Amino acid sequence: MSPVDDALTEEIIGGGIEVHKFLGPGALESSYENCLAFELGLRGLEVQRQVYLPLRYKGFDIDAGYRIDLIVEGQVIVEVKAVEHLHPICTAQLLTYMKLSGISVGLLCNCHVELMKDGIRRLELKDPVFRREP
Repeated sequence: MSPVDDALTEEIIGGGIEVHKFLGPGALESSYENCLAFELGLRGLEVQRQVYLPLRYKGFDIDAGYRIDLIVEGQVIVEVKAVEHLHPICTAQLLTYMKLSGISVGLLCNCHVELMKDGIRRLELKDPVFRREP
């Protein structure tokens, strides 16, 4: 992992902590997502929200309903959750987005926790095997 990736993920995590300090653990998932996108923009980061991600199948783009919550600087996927406990399906969802998009770094942020640092998981793929065809 490059130092740029470390610095970027640290900045995103810092933004998540800032948003969580303001909203606390009981808000809607969409509130956290919107505020985090806004906070990261205030920090000078490029943020894309609700990014459509087609499934490439036999040379065709299939609309499988995939929407990435946030892509930051084109380098990190952020999946925002507000659930009591993160289940393996949450991790699987983020890994699928990472594989399909070719973005190798992802943050899974569960905001339904007392301390935000306890709700963040960083994932990294060494080889996104399902990279999208051009």
